[in-house]
Amino acid sequence: MFLDDDKPKRTPEHEIGMDLSVLSVNELKARIVLLKAEIERLEADIRSKASTRDAAEGLFSKS
Repeated sequence: MFLDDDKPKRTPEHEIGMDLSVLSVNELKARIVLLKAEIERLEADIRSKASTRDAAEGLFSKS
């Protein structure tokens, strides 16, 4: 039986609702940067999907 004890365990950069009291101010600022970047990525994907949907609707709409 092999154990993966020698492999580093990956912890998430940030978990919603996690205890913030153990983090320093610099760690909190770093997480804000991380989360803002993720929000931008999500918003870009929303715009992309909306654009694709609008193009499809335009193609199939009756004129």
